[in-house]
Amino acid sequence: MKYPAINLELPAWLNGIFSGRSSHFVSLEQKMGLAIHLAKENVKRGGGPFGAAIFDMDTGQLLAPGVNLVVPCSCSVAHAEMMAIMIAQKILGTHDLTSAGSGKYELVSSSEPCAQCYGAIPWSGLRRLVCGAPASVAEEIGFDEGPKADNWVEELENRKIQVVQDVMLEEARAILIEYKENNRTMY
Repeated sequence: MKYPAINLELPAWLNGIFSGRSSHFVSLEQKMGLAIHLAKENVKRGGGPFGAAIFDMDTGQLLAPGVNLVVPCSCSVAHAEMMAIMIAQKILGTHDLTSAGSGKYELVSSSEPCAQCYGAIPWSGLRRLVCGAPASVAEEIGFDEGPKADNWVEELENRKIQVVQDVMLEEARAILIEYKENNRTMY
C-alpha cells in the first residue's frame, strides 16, 4: 500500500484578505481584530470559528495567518494556531521560531488554545501568546478543548512565554456563539 501525501494549505481566499491592507499591526487589539476577522471569514467559507496569526513582536509585521480547517480538510490537527505555526516555520525555514529573525514572535488567537495547540506552543519558539475568548466559552457551546493543567499559564510563563488573556473577549466570544447558533459541526 502506498500512503498518501499530507498537504495542508491555507485557503486561497486568505490571500485576498491582505490585498490593500497593511501587514503591520501595532496594538494587541489590531492583532486580535485580525484573528477574529479571519475566524469570521473562515466560518463564512465552511471552516471552523477560530483564527490566529503570528507577528514579529518588535515590528508588528504579520508573519503567518491561520484558520481552522479541521472539517474542510478532514484533519483533526488543522487548528488555526497549528496552521499559523506551520506556515511561519515554513516561511522562516526552521522548526524553532526563536532561532529565526528577531527571534521574538507572538501567536494571537481568537480563542485560548486547546490541549493540542497548547502543547505545540513551547516547541515552536513563540515568545508570547495572546488569547481572545477563554476555552470555557468554546467548551460551553460544544467544542472539545481537551485536558490542560489548571496552571497552564504559569507553565508557559515558566518557559519564558508571556500570556495575555481576554483581549477583545466579547468579539471573540460572539463568533463562537454565532457558529453554534448556525448548527455547524462541533468537534
